[in-house]
Amino acid sequence: MKKQLLFILTSILSLNCYSQINFEKGYYVNNSNQKIDCLIKNVEWKNNPTNFDFKLTEESNTENASIKSVKEFGIYNNSKYMRSTVNIDRSTEFINNLTYEGNPQFTEEELFLKVLVEGPANLYIYEEGNLTRFFYNKNNSKIEQLIFKKYLNSDYAVTLNNKYKQQLLIDVNCPTFKSSKITYLEYKEKQLVNYFIDFNICNNSEYKIPVKNQKKDFFNLNIRPGFNSSSLAINNSLYNNKNVEFGNELSFRFGLEAEFIMPFNRNKWSLIAEPTYQFFKSETQLGNDNVEVNYKSIELAVGVRHYLFLGEQSKLFLNGSFVIDFPKNSNVKYDRVTDLDITSSGNLAFGVGYQYHNKYSVELRYFSERDFFDYLNWNSSYKTMSVILGYSIF
Repeated sequence: MKKQLLFILTSILSLNCYSQINFEKGYYVNNSNQKIDCLIKNVEWKNNPTNFDFKLTEESNTENASIKSVKEFGIYNNSKYMRSTVNIDRSTEFINNLTYEGNPQFTEEELFLKVLVEGPANLYIYEEGNLTRFFYNKNNSKIEQLIFKKYLNSDYAVTLNNKYKQQLLIDVNCPTFKSSKITYLEYKEKQLVNYFIDFNICNNSEYKIPVKNQKKDFFNLNIRPGFNSSSLAINNSLYNNKNVEFGNELSFRFGLEAEFIMPFNRNKWSLIAEPTYQFFKSETQLGNDNVEVNYKSIELAVGVRHYLFLGEQSKLFLNGSFVIDFPKNSNVKYDRVTDLDITSSGNLAFGVGYQYHNKYSVELRYFSERDFFDYLNWNSSYKTMSVILGYSIF
């Protein structure tokens, strides 16, 4: 069983080398101000890039362009980046590393800034690891950072430098805006994007948002019925005549999965939590004794999932989970032994699956061995492989 799952995982990971390479229609502007249409490899950069891969045609070889040779590039209806030499403050926001300096510590750098709003007033973002900085300019003026910084005051309390509000009040303001619009404006992408849109509308100016609307629903609720193929072996280290094996049994399982999509890297990663009702019931003869197992439980699988896109409507996925088990009125009965109550331990689960249209899915899931008992000299090995069907209801 383990070898079969390893083969499936290896095959899918190999397929990923092909399925993730998506070249989409875009362009770049070189240092001679020539705009060149091309196909750009869309990797949905979490960190602002310093280079990108492109092809001039579908049949062309892949080339690489760097920030030194490109002034601007974009993927149509998806994203746009502008090269700019800016002053950027890279001060940390981790509390344990804050300093007592409230003013930004600027360094001059040449960066690709991602365009968030484009119009008379432009908004840009730069991300690198845990660093997020917003920039702006107006009427083709020099691009400047919107200043926001955490620091410690003389009483060791965390204090905020919210100069970005003053910058907007002076440079990007509209007479119809209420004072509260800036007072309560947070240094976050969604709020700043809305603010710059409102400013351009206020000035009766056209604006563009180069970034396409990504999936806004980052939560899925999935019904997950399926079947388990399970086996159980019980061993007593003192009395070999109590050792027993139950063959594979098919049983029904029913789960309800909550999935939280991570809003980066093209929504390829998600966190999952799935409570599931499942059972295993079997009996066998051990000499003249009848041995019966009656196991019912609620499993709670908590883990992470990774998607591998095959096309617009279909994708493969891999997931790994830690499973906490809550048995209910479950035991093993020997004719001549006191009933053994099942107090199951946790184990791991690994799955591979296919999803269509973000609605329907099928998954093959393997569970590591689970021990049923907390008795001296008794141990067990419960093994399960599941086929799970999925349907998204939300």
